[in-house]
Amino acid sequence: MRSAMSGALKARPVLVVGAGVAGLTAAIALARRGADVTVLERASTIREVGAGLQISPNAMRVLAALGLREAMQPVSLRSHAIQLRDSAGAAVARLDLIRHRPAAEFRLIHRARLIGLLARAAAAAGVRIRLDSPVSEVPPDAPLVIGADGLHSVVRPALNGRAVPFFTHQTAWRMLIPDDGSAVPEAQIFMGAGRHLVSYPLAGGLRNIVAVQERSAWQEEGWSRQDDPANLRAAFADFGGPVQAWLSAVAETHVWGLFRHEVAPRWQDGRCALIGDAAHPTLPFLAQGAVMAIEDAWVLAACLDADPDQAAALARFETLRRPRTTRIVAAADANARNYHLTGPRRQVAHGLLRAASLLAPGRLLRRYDWLYDHDPTALEP
Repeated sequence: MRSAMSGALKARPVLVVGAGVAGLTAAIALARRGADVTVLERASTIREVGAGLQISPNAMRVLAALGLREAMQPVSLRSHAIQLRDSAGAAVARLDLIRHRPAAEFRLIHRARLIGLLARAAAAAGVRIRLDSPVSEVPPDAPLVIGADGLHSVVRPALNGRAVPFFTHQTAWRMLIPDDGSAVPEAQIFMGAGRHLVSYPLAGGLRNIVAVQERSAWQEEGWSRQDDPANLRAAFADFGGPVQAWLSAVAETHVWGLFRHEVAPRWQDGRCALIGDAAHPTLPFLAQGAVMAIEDAWVLAACLDADPDQAAALARFETLRRPRTTRIVAAADANARNYHLTGPRRQVAHGLLRAASLLAPGRLLRRYDWLYDHDPTALEP
């Protein structure tokens, strides 16, 4: 680990609620600094029904500092580029990650493989993971509770009261299809009027697809509702390029409504703290949900290790993380709008992107220096 350990966390009991990306990464970071960590997970097995994740360099720096970079190599692919296309499949802009950021790692990984990697590392660090352990309220006798329990967090309302999310008028299908491994490992984004589709290959002969469509109404939040692939194919029937071949290979898909949750007004109270989606849920239009959770985990552990005053350490964590995560959530919201432009606005925007990609290809990527150049492990609170 890059930052020196002070010993402030030595043998301190920590209860983490949730064994997802946020909870497991936090458990590893805390245990490596000497904490006595227990993770409570409601599921009977550690598994993820999700699909692909894009892990950008800001999170890879944390995983490397935790000693997990080598373990990432065989279960993920290094992304070469982000390719923006219109709905017909014509190129709009290309963000060449290898050329313009040769030292930075952007990796594509199945969520289940990342969860498995983190679970093994947590166990090796001495973390106790208790499965089939649902939490209905914050345990009153735990001296430090980390709420890493996602969108439907139990810890968040204990700090903030109940909140009602609002429907964004967007729904999304998520699916995996077989892939022969011949495609360049890059993320492709096809942008249409009121719709867009994202796809990229994964290690192990799979391709991840997420397709988003604007819709007037939705009854439930979550992404476990199974849908007929024919509905997906009908919604994107006019998309070109490789999209139709991909969609024809879809045998099973799930659809879910995208709801907007505000960044939590209160992240901690000196005993409980929120990380990941429990603190700052984000729409999936910047590929930073899991990345923010990984960043949070490192900064939380570093703050607690740097200051034996737990209340002060948690307050410092919130102060450090709130501005950045709020900015990322806003940037994801903006991408949702930009991907779905219609009429003349769409023509003008795509024309400007094509010109920028041709005349100054590195400039488009430099707009995100603030995002990808951030190094949480360099922080010494």
